[in-house]
This record gives sequence, C-alpha cells and structure tokens, in this order.
Amino acid sequence: MDPLYVARPLLPAMSDLNLLFEEIWASRIVTNEAAMHNRLEARLRERLGVPVAKLFSSGTSALQCALLSLDLPRGSEVITTPLTFPATAHAIAASGLEPVFADVDPETLTIDPRAVEKAITPRTSAVIGVHVYGTICDDDALQDLCTRNGLKLVYDAAHAFLARKGQTSTAAMGDVSIFSFHATKLFNTIEGGLATSRDPAMAERLQLSRNFGIASEESVRQVGINGKMSELHAAVGLLNLDAVEEERGARRRLRAQYDEIVRDYPGLEPQVRQEDVEQSEQYYLLRVDPRRFGFSRDELYDRLKARGIHARKYFWPICTDYDCYRGMPVASLQDTPVVEQAKTTLLCLPFHSGVTSEHVQVVTEVIESAAAEMMGRSVNG
Repeated sequence: MDPLYVARPLLPAMSDLNLLFEEIWASRIVTNEAAMHNRLEARLRERLGVPVAKLFSSGTSALQCALLSLDLPRGSEVITTPLTFPATAHAIAASGLEPVFADVDPETLTIDPRAVEKAITPRTSAVIGVHVYGTICDDDALQDLCTRNGLKLVYDAAHAFLARKGQTSTAAMGDVSIFSFHATKLFNTIEGGLATSRDPAMAERLQLSRNFGIASEESVRQVGINGKMSELHAAVGLLNLDAVEEERGARRRLRAQYDEIVRDYPGLEPQVRQEDVEQSEQYYLLRVDPRRFGFSRDELYDRLKARGIHARKYFWPICTDYDCYRGMPVASLQDTPVVEQAKTTLLCLPFHSGVTSEHVQVVTEVIESAAAEMMGRSVNG
C-alpha cells in the first residue's frame, strides 16, 4: 500500500485544462485580472451569494490585503487565536499591526468571544476569528462584541469554503472573510485565495490592495502588494469548481466511516457537530484523551505512520510556540489556557477521495490494536 497523506489535491483532467490553456496562450495575457480570472470571480460571487469576491495569489495575501483595505491604525492590536496556521498571525505583523492572542472555546476550538473581550484594550482595532477545521466561530457573539467596541471583524475561513450556518455563508460573515485555495484545500487553484464581503465599497479597496494600490497609469491611491492571481491558476479553479461537490460528497461518506470506527472507544472524540451548520468537509479532526484512551496523540500518530498513514498533528505547535511569538500571553478565562491542553490532543486523519477502503481498514486496525493493548495492560494490572 502506498503512503497515505492527510491531504491530496483535487486536480482537473489535463485534456480539459489544456483547452483553457489554449485560450490563455491565444490571448497572450497571463495575469493582471484577465478573462479566466474574471470568469472565476463572477462564478464565486454567484456561488457564495456575496456582492464582493476578489481573487488573490494566496490566502495569506488575501488576508494581508484585507487588513490593508480596512485602514486600521498602524501599530494597533488585532486579536486572533493561537490555534491557527502561522499565516494568520504573520499577516497581522506584516501589515504593521500587533497580533494579540485569545483562548479558544473548549468544545468548538474556535476563538472564545469571552477571551476576546478580556483581551480588548484601547489599542485594539480588529478581531480575526478562524473557522478552524471548518467549525464555525460564534459569529453572533463576535459581531456583537465588535460592534459594541467599534472593532472590525475579519474571518480566516481557509478551512470553511462553502460552509454555512443556517442560510448564512461563511463568505457573508464579518467585514471581510478570507479563503485559501492552496492545493491542500477542498477547493483549490493550486495556489490562490479569496476575499469576500457584504459591503460593495470593499470591492475597490481590495482590488487596489492586490495591485500595489495602482488606480491608473498615473495614480497610486493606497498601500498595496502584488497579490494577483494568474490566469493559469484561475483556469484550474474554473474546472475544480465543477468538481468540488463530488469531492465533498466523498468526504462526507468518509467522515461517516471514521465516525463509525472511533465511536466505541472512550477517549477518541471526533470534531464537534454544530447544529444547523453545513460543514465544509475540509478536515477530519480527532481529539485523543490519553487518560481515557490509554495512548497519547503522539503515540497514535506514530502507530499510524508506521503503517503508512500520515496523519497530521494540526495545529502543533501553536502560534505562541513559534520563535517569533514565543512568550506572548494568551488571554483566557482559565489559569492555564484551553489551547495549551488541546494542542497536545489534536490529530487530523487523511481526508479526501483518495482514501480507500484498504486505508480505512488500516486505520481501524491501528486503533483496535492500541485499544486491545491498553485493555491487556489493565487486565494484567
């Protein structure tokens, strides 16, 4: 059996991609918001139901440009979660702002609005919530908190493309929402990102920010970077958008299989299910309680890896463990932040349409073997 990794890119048929590449080659326009790019933006606006959907070269550039577009005071504080990919905090710092970290909710692992409130100071200008593993933040509480304190609300929705709570898409939450279209994501353009907003006025600011702030040949209106998506990446996106629901369906079925495996083992808890939420199906998260299961997350990870199943300790380390943010406090309602305990228990299993029944059987065997070994230890004292 070949090694199985936590993610596998969704890729279109080369024959279909070559047809679009022929169009690009015929035009000789390969970037700078051309035909493929504009077609993909239009389809994403329609699919996500928002008036503003602007493509970027990556989720990181989208987040940085969103912060630039909100015109936050330089040096002001932006509160976010430490349980996220480094890009979330890096985009804050790269924009001349100061990242501040707040604890997570023990059930959802999304940023805890109560911890956010504790972290607010007179220098706070914005909050970045992260829909981590596709679990949606408490948007009502965060929006109320930000409105009362005059703060901007941004969502890092890299894990939550196509997710919804009730009738509300993650693309329509906060002042701006950011998506990653990296190759590891449910929907990908190989490299890419998206910024969405309900506010039509954000369209021009986002567009300027991704193109150096250039408004015309003789006018540079605001600070910006080169965050544009190329025509080649947009072509991949146009084709993958047609295939994403089939991939999502395969992942739903795989989630049900994994749930069936772990449900009978105390100490193995799947990702929390939220009422009235349509999951993105980006990741399958498993929480491993070593006291109840008998093995740690790291031990289970090693056993899976030995059998060719490459799960991921995601997120480990957390942002406040990195050299650049080490020692920064995490605002929390507890003496020891929830995130400090949670980070040692989280494991993402391979989750994509390339996971076969043979792979699932190996996962089953590894878990059964660990549980049986623990039972043997208990019996033998």
